[in-house]
Amino acid sequence: MTIDKQLPSTRTAELDSICLKAEVIPVITIDRVEDAVPMGRALVEGGLNVLEITLRTSCALEAVKRMKKELTGASIGVGTVLTPAQYRQGESAGADFVVTPGTTEALYRYGVESPVPMLPGVATVSELMTGWQYGYRRFKFFPAEASGGAKAIKAFAGPIGEARFCPTGGITLDNADEYLKLPNVMCVGGSWLTPKAMVEAEDWAGIKKLAQEAAERFHH
Repeated sequence: MTIDKQLPSTRTAELDSICLKAEVIPVITIDRVEDAVPMGRALVEGGLNVLEITLRTSCALEAVKRMKKELTGASIGVGTVLTPAQYRQGESAGADFVVTPGTTEALYRYGVESPVPMLPGVATVSELMTGWQYGYRRFKFFPAEASGGAKAIKAFAGPIGEARFCPTGGITLDNADEYLKLPNVMCVGGSWLTPKAMVEAEDWAGIKKLAQEAAERFHH
C-alpha cells in the first residue's frame, strides 16, 4: 500500500473550528423529513449548533439540504457514511463535514481529495495509525462505551498524543463528563438529545430543553 497524498492540514483546522462550536454533537436519525427543520431549530436554539444527521434513513440527504437552508450559522454534518459514493452524496447535499463509523482505505483516499472534512471512525490503535499515515489527526471513536470508553481514549494518548477524538456510542448526559475532561477529547456525539418518543410527539420544546441542559452543563 502506497500513500501518495496526505490530508491537507487545513481540513484538520476546519474540523477543529467546527468541534469548538459545541462540546456535544447531537447524532440524529430522521424518519420524517418534515421533522428536520423544527428539530434542528430546537437543538440550535438550545445552544447546540453542530448537528450530525445519520444516513440511516432514506430522507436523510433531503433533511440535510433543508437544514442547511433554514438553520444559518449551524454546522450540519452527514454521519454513517460507509462508502465514497455516500461521501459524494453528503458533499452534494451541502454537508459541512462527514462522519464515518469505521474507515476503509477507499474512504481515507477519497477524504484526502474532498473539500469537505471527514471525521473518520476508529476503535483501535491500529486503525488510528492507518488514518495517521493518511494525514488525519481528528477521529471519531466508535462505539465508544463498547470499545473501552474513556480509559481507551486516555491510553491512545500514549503512542499518538496529537490525535483528538469525538467519542460516540453509549454517551449520555451522565458519562459525557468523563470523556470531555480528557485533553485528547474535543467533543462528544450523542443520540440522547433527540429521544424517539419526543420526536414522534413533535415535542420540540422538550428537545430544546435537553439541548439547553447539555449546553449549560458542558460549555467550554
